[in-house]
Amino acid sequence: MIHYHGTPMTPIGDMIKSFATRHAMVSYEHPQQIEIAAEICQSVVLDNGAFSAWRQNKTYDFSGYANWAEKWIRHPAVDWCVIPDKIDGTESDNDALLRDWGLPKHSSVPVWHMHESLDRLERLLEYPRIALGSSGAYASVGNDLWWKRIADAMRVICDEQGHPRVKLHGLRMLDPGVFSKLPLASADSCYVSRNVGMDTAWKGPYAMTSRYVRAVCLMERIERHASAAYWSESAMAAYQNFELFG
Repeated sequence: MIHYHGTPMTPIGDMIKSFATRHAMVSYEHPQQIEIAAEICQSVVLDNGAFSAWRQNKTYDFSGYANWAEKWIRHPAVDWCVIPDKIDGTESDNDALLRDWGLPKHSSVPVWHMHESLDRLERLLEYPRIALGSSGAYASVGNDLWWKRIADAMRVICDEQGHPRVKLHGLRMLDPGVFSKLPLASADSCYVSRNVGMDTAWKGPYAMTSRYVRAVCLMERIERHASAAYWSESAMAAYQNFELFG
């Protein structure tokens, strides 16, 4: 499994040291570190930024993202990009965005929002990779309702042995207690970038004051866990959240 850590992270010097040789997801809403990530990371993927724009109640720049993605997908370090989506849109809205997307399928990943129908999920299996997005009543990753919906999705996606028929990416699912129970090819989170700057959370005589050291500590604790080899109903029942600081 590939663990994609979200950017941006400050200061830039600590970002360079901690992200070097790792995998990064860069959002169109915060693209300022794309040049650096493309040069120092093992691989980079492009997020359309729709979630950030939706949370900030901003008008989303679909054409701007398309131009940005078309430029950066040519870089050898950039593997794929998330196709634009409307978080609160209808299935017809999001299907229209898929039809209008100009980049090839092998480098383009559609989002299935968990509040959408399983029929739409089945249709998206024509793509080599699908991103699973927590939304609507299932916006809180990892609660009981969320796991029940994930189980519904896995029954559609996986074969009789629990192996996914396409590659799966978990949006905001870089929690070992989540991805270790799912057969994900990759997952992302901005957890590290957001938490290295929370000085009050790092206390005690052994507290790490360097953001670089904090980032490496968090990244290594996440990356020591792998995703599940296949989907299992019993694994869902045994769900537990591995404490990053435990």
